[in-house]
Amino acid sequence: MKIGNVEIKGFTALAPMAGVADTAFRLICRECGAAYVVGEMASAKGLMMSDRKTAELLTVTPAERPMAVQLFGDDPGIIAAAVKKAASFGPDIIDINMGCPVPKVAGNGGGSALMKNPSLAGHIIEAAVKATVLPVTVKLRKGWDASSVNAVEIAKIAQECGAAAVTIHGRTRDQMYAPPADLTIIAAVKAAVKIPVIGNGDVRTPEEARHMLEATGCDLVMIGRGALGAPWVFAQTEQFLREGFYDPAPELPARMEMMVRHITLLCALRGEEHGMREARKHAAWYFRGTEGAASLRADAGRLETLEDLRRLAQRAQKLSAGR
Repeated sequence: MKIGNVEIKGFTALAPMAGVADTAFRLICRECGAAYVVGEMASAKGLMMSDRKTAELLTVTPAERPMAVQLFGDDPGIIAAAVKKAASFGPDIIDINMGCPVPKVAGNGGGSALMKNPSLAGHIIEAAVKATVLPVTVKLRKGWDASSVNAVEIAKIAQECGAAAVTIHGRTRDQMYAPPADLTIIAAVKAAVKIPVIGNGDVRTPEEARHMLEATGCDLVMIGRGALGAPWVFAQTEQFLREGFYDPAPELPARMEMMVRHITLLCALRGEEHGMREARKHAAWYFRGTEGAASLRADAGRLETLEDLRRLAQRAQKLSAGR
């Protein structure tokens, strides 16, 4: 498929998870087969105020491509200016978030709150498209609540305003991340627009990815929580969709090697002190399903150095070998 002039050579994309989809994790997921990655959501207003942390979220490295940066905001003028500034970081695509459900975003008029105001949503998309030559995409939810399911309407507006693709998360804002995602709304959007549609919600396995593609006709499947501590899910899914089978997850030694490499990269990019604070949650995810997982996760929450991590990885392997 193509998003604008950007070719996506596969079926899977990494979701723009806040606090997770940083440069290190995006690189690992690309190495593990993700065809496309989207960076963490960044505030358009923060970017225009030259906020250092916001600018860090827009970092792009060559090995991540094709890659999108994601912005949120509720003012067309600020969005337009932020899109121009974000484009200077060199992404392939700019994504506008109209799906984030968290109060600090939606409560201030951004993210999924824009689905309550289709006219403003259209002005924001149009302003973003006019501000750059890069493809602009839009991330949506099913709607704000059960009484205002309007993803089809907003997707049509996005297409009319020049968006190159839309991503649909199959839940309303009120539903947050439960109950199960509604695939019928993704199918309805796909039937209503001509631009590519990316499906999002509840894809944790290759089988769930295939089910979403078959049930909705979407062009690409976005994987978020299913990749936490298991970035190889992208390679498994790509293999399954092409060949009808997939290799099992790596054995524990290979998983621990990937964990250490991932977190070493994170520390190289962020510094060991900051990187190890971020690493604690990632390590806990990598330990899921291992022998002594509860104890390992508890110790992961106290990691301070890379050497601590290596020792913990070795302990995990000893526990597994002693089963």
